[in-house]
Amino acid sequence: MKIDPLVIFTPSGKRGHFPVGTPVLTAARQLGVDLDSVCGGRGICSKCQVEPSFGEFPKHGLTVAKTALSPINEVEERYDRIRGLKPGRRLGCQAVISSDIVIDVPPESQVHKQVVRKRAEARDITLAPSIRRVLVSVEQPDMHEPTGDFERLSKGLSDQWDIVGITASLPVLTRLQKVLRKGDWSVTCIIHDAGTGTAPVLLDIFAGFDERALFGLAVDLGSTTIAGHLCNLETGEVVASAGLMNPQIRYGEDLMSRVSYGMMNEGGSVEMTAAVREGMAQLCRDVAKEADIELSQIVDSTIVCNPVMHHLFLGIDAYELGQAPFALATSNALNLAARDVGLPLHENAALYILPCIAGHVGADAAAVALSEAPEKSEDLVLVVDVGTNAEILLGNTTRVLACSSPTGPAFEGAQISAGQRAAPGAIERVEIDPETKEPRFKIIGSDLWSTEEGFHEVALATGVTGICGSGIIELVAEMRVAGIVDGPGLIGSAEQVGTPRCFPDGRTNSYLVYDATPLGGTKITVTNRDIREIQMAKAALYSGARLLMDKFDVDTVDRIVLCGAFGAHISPKHAMILGMIPDCALEKVTSAGNAAGTGARIALLNTDARREIEATVRAIHKIETAIEPRFQEHFVNASNIPNAVDGFPHLDAILTLPSLNFNTSGDGTEGGGRRRRRRG
Repeated sequence: MKIDPLVIFTPSGKRGHFPVGTPVLTAARQLGVDLDSVCGGRGICSKCQVEPSFGEFPKHGLTVAKTALSPINEVEERYDRIRGLKPGRRLGCQAVISSDIVIDVPPESQVHKQVVRKRAEARDITLAPSIRRVLVSVEQPDMHEPTGDFERLSKGLSDQWDIVGITASLPVLTRLQKVLRKGDWSVTCIIHDAGTGTAPVLLDIFAGFDERALFGLAVDLGSTTIAGHLCNLETGEVVASAGLMNPQIRYGEDLMSRVSYGMMNEGGSVEMTAAVREGMAQLCRDVAKEADIELSQIVDSTIVCNPVMHHLFLGIDAYELGQAPFALATSNALNLAARDVGLPLHENAALYILPCIAGHVGADAAAVALSEAPEKSEDLVLVVDVGTNAEILLGNTTRVLACSSPTGPAFEGAQISAGQRAAPGAIERVEIDPETKEPRFKIIGSDLWSTEEGFHEVALATGVTGICGSGIIELVAEMRVAGIVDGPGLIGSAEQVGTPRCFPDGRTNSYLVYDATPLGGTKITVTNRDIREIQMAKAALYSGARLLMDKFDVDTVDRIVLCGAFGAHISPKHAMILGMIPDCALEKVTSAGNAAGTGARIALLNTDARREIEATVRAIHKIETAIEPRFQEHFVNASNIPNAVDGFPHLDAILTLPSLNFNTSGDGTEGGGRRRRRRG
């Protein structure tokens, strides 16, 4: 009995026997090989390009002849002449099998292409978006079979692409007949399939084969800033990014202030919804302009946000989130139409909002979990998304716990006398000489330290305008190391510290960082109130983490991941000196950048990831800090710099913090030279 030719696909390794004359694309589909095609085998889209291999293959026990595939036909010749085929490439829909063959599917021909994030430890994103483009042939109307054009289009989609039960909006239906006839009954359909068991939706339809690029927008809607990434849905490439301040800031910098505004002002919630939607609309316009595309080309979107922003963006009053038991209107993931929340995208663009974990741990924390996958970690990992409201995850393969801590806006420069947002001219790095107490610093926009030649000339362009979040962290930590500020958080006097940079400021002292007033510039100082604001913020952050550690019954964690646009710029050593994070080997403290934004991008580009995070969120156990008895105890201890009780042995191994208390003696020393702690 004659055996049909053996076809082996690489890199998948899938193989099977097929009759002579079988198209390569057909063989690939029957074997489940990841080979793209949107034109239905017409040789138009070129998505199904393959590379046949010839010669000896001892591994497979094959000898592949040059005649193993049919000769190049007219369709391939025309495509090569007009657009060009790489040498050795064939169109899988045109090449047919003649004998045993090994066929490689190059990355660009695979449906689920890999987009590798820049961080080495990050996961790849497998492309499987909810948007699909297909070319379909539609039967022409027949008086003997009186069915509608949409019904015959639906039949074509079912027969040719296995897309069953398609639905369409009225605007699409109104254009349908003209498009079908213009395309001579061959049309390109843009399909949205949420993957939830609901019917797929016909988003748009074009005459003939339309290959204009399609895009999706992934947004991290924060209480302070809104950041968006515009992605090509067929390549996964981030083609544009934009960010802006959340317009709701005028109603309060922290979330509870906004909840209070809605409670105390009739129509306040509606005002805040209108403000944030306008901000989101502006972000859409900004990314489209940067990428030089039409807004109508953005056909899908994902949003992550904290619970208060979640409700206010959707137009839900956040009143219940301002009081126990902090009930959400809904915690499930949402599949919506982008137009319903005022996003000026394609008229039928889809919107997916990730699920919330609990009343104060939102979709942004879910996105961080999707990005960093603590539930898949063999070691115990603490993931901290640092922002106005910090989301904290602690877990491993056994379980994951989550909580939120209201750190406030101090880490982002607000409520600090010389604080500002990260912008050119802001101090972002600081070092203080422990002997002379003299500072040196770097500003955003310059690689030079302030003590280096040429710094002042460079700084003339922007000036030294203030201190951003990362600069504040380093400055307070350096003041603690240099003995300018004591453990309880008091700045010493000039006599106690030994420098005229410490000067009386009301009932306390302040520290002079930079003074350009003689030249008409700014004077930048750190006041004791500034120190207090940082203490309160870092104590809230640490206490949340420590509470989760209590629930795990551990005193240490194996590694720490800092997330958030701000978290990406924090020095791990200075964060630990300050007591923001628990003690850990410094090499085990890493940054994941804007992990919430990355999670939003993963959800945009991979529909399966949406189902994954929905299941993960259901398994995460939420700890409510507001009702935990030990939270306040941890908070009081963590108000000290770095901590009044908990030890930091890894930190102790690399430096010794001065034992100071400027309230106890004239020179500020406690006697004994080392800080003393007991284990909690």
